[in-house]
Amino acid sequence: MSNSKTIKSALISVFSKDGLEPIVKQLNKQGVTIYSTGGTQKFINDLGIDVVPVEDVTSYPSILGGRVKTLHPKVFGGILNRQNHDGDVAEMEEYNIPQIDVVIVDLYPFEKTVASGASEQDIIEKIDIGGISLIRAAAKNYADVICVSSVNDYAEFLELITEKNGTLTEADRKLFAAKAFNVSSHYDSAIFNYFNKNHEIASFKLSETQGKVLRYGENPHQKGFFFGDFDEIFTKLHGKELSYNNLLDVDAAVNLINEFKGEAPTFAVLKHNNACGFAQRETVLESYIDALAGDPVSAFGGVLISNTEIDKATAEEIHKLFCEVVIAPSFSDEALEILKGKKNRILLVLKDFDFPETTVRTCLNGVLVQDRNSKTDALEDLKDATNNKPTQKELDDLIFASKICKHTKSNTIVLVKNKQLCASGTGQTSRVDALNQAIHKAQSFNFELQGAVMASDAFFPFPDCVEIAKNAGVTAVIQPGGSIKDQLSIDYCNDNDVAMVFTGTRHFKH
Repeated sequence: MSNSKTIKSALISVFSKDGLEPIVKQLNKQGVTIYSTGGTQKFINDLGIDVVPVEDVTSYPSILGGRVKTLHPKVFGGILNRQNHDGDVAEMEEYNIPQIDVVIVDLYPFEKTVASGASEQDIIEKIDIGGISLIRAAAKNYADVICVSSVNDYAEFLELITEKNGTLTEADRKLFAAKAFNVSSHYDSAIFNYFNKNHEIASFKLSETQGKVLRYGENPHQKGFFFGDFDEIFTKLHGKELSYNNLLDVDAAVNLINEFKGEAPTFAVLKHNNACGFAQRETVLESYIDALAGDPVSAFGGVLISNTEIDKATAEEIHKLFCEVVIAPSFSDEALEILKGKKNRILLVLKDFDFPETTVRTCLNGVLVQDRNSKTDALEDLKDATNNKPTQKELDDLIFASKICKHTKSNTIVLVKNKQLCASGTGQTSRVDALNQAIHKAQSFNFELQGAVMASDAFFPFPDCVEIAKNAGVTAVIQPGGSIKDQLSIDYCNDNDVAMVFTGTRHFKH
């Protein structure tokens, strides 16, 4: 077979030994000479298989506490030599350099060490030097060498050498080279991002090694992909594959419900990334029923999320609604049985996980990167702007409304009463339009707005919004403040017995 090469020698130096044993045994069975170092060498010896220590090749011991083992011309010469190059062949013979046909490496777990909260010293020691060098050398010379660069590729490599009896094509070697450069580039990006976590260097590096092809993108004529570790966040229990739009709605739902983590049962219904129903009650059933009442029309085909376990009674109510996705930290067995009654309904268990510290989106011919909006308005942030102070009940509703407002598309106005979303105006070019939309929607679903509160994602440059809100029945307002004309709104509220508080924090969401 053209450009095929039979494996005669292998260098193995790995961190993870999981799945390595059958590879070593298969290579030994095929008569392959195995070179190794340190813990990997001991692992192979303990299997009763002969292994040549790298020190015997280099005539140099492992030094500096194991920091330098394989970094030697006789090792890298064995990997990088070109077998069809007369000069390389002559030098290999002159310097007694052994040919290496396979390099198997699994790098020190740098990312896991960072995620574990380890000390900086421990993190630095998990920056692999020899391993990454071996990977780059072997992958570069894929014409003659095959590089297995991760424990994740052990099984595929074992299947390959078993099926082909150790004789691999250039296409096989090139594929593994691509995998190797994927590993090395991701590894280097992770290290850079650790050192640049305060963004002293204006450079953007994002690397995701887990990817999935979606059915399509935002629309059927667009291709779509998801890159990330979905299983780190969810356990999928049932339903069809998530679409591009499903994932966007799920992301919005998870970010929103996180604001209410650990609080009383809270339920949200989302459509097109915005909450169309939201309520907090003593039971999850009550919270669902009141959330759905916010807009039962928009809820059709939406994403549902709860901050507490979904029980049988709630599942029976949800089952009456056509919805794409239901998310909760857990489901009772009875609830699960009911909700699985619709074969395409996606059921997700939300795990505890750490949100990314930055958000990223494409823009023009590049990307926009910013810190995640991790600021949540709290009672201690509020500054009374008016003579009339909000009651405790109004304060509770104001904070509740502010949390929803933070996760609703700008310009937005959110109307809340008794910890229930009455309506919101979303994505409007005018704040007055957003308010009028919210009032109209609330009235269309027969909400009594007398005693409701209003949240705005940004300040009011004129008093028109507070006047419209007052006439609709709103008695308290939460907004960032900061307009040079704040006093106009303050004066109107003072003259009309409306309480208003400033947060000092804007929550635009474009």
